[in-house]
Amino acid sequence: MRTAIVYYSLNGNTSYAAERIAKKLGAELIPIVPEKAYPAKGFKKFIHGGKSAMKNETPKLKPYSFNADGFERVILGTPVWASNIAPPLRSFIEENRATLSEKRIAAFVCLSGSGAGKAMEKLKACLGTDSLEAELALIDPKDKPREANDKRIADFCDALIGC
Repeated sequence: MRTAIVYYSLNGNTSYAAERIAKKLGAELIPIVPEKAYPAKGFKKFIHGGKSAMKNETPKLKPYSFNADGFERVILGTPVWASNIAPPLRSFIEENRATLSEKRIAAFVCLSGSGAGKAMEKLKACLGTDSLEAELALIDPKDKPREANDKRIADFCDALIGC
């Protein structure tokens, strides 16, 4: 099944996970980037990113290449900010709502603390669905590599292969 992984990554954890999932599934990676970058460290990172996520903002994205007709499945990846999805992913969903509704959708989130469940529920609400083909939450997969994260990635991919 032709699969695209559309993701936003600020500090590299989400891109790290996306690359591993893509390798296992033979999926195409489609990174999305906001025109105006979010602060990547320090206090401003949490204030600006968290506020933007809580307000459900949809920042303008840099051009990306995504033709939904070429994929049966789309996997969405995002860091968790204030128990929510990162605003650039929300922008992508808004820009592609009609075509995403016709695809099989799975998702993964990366985080350092808590809020994965709430973020996944907000992602489903943004998509207008009650369920996803598969869900995955990873704690700092790049910054703190763990065998448990590798197993979760493998299980996520196996679940998708079995669908």
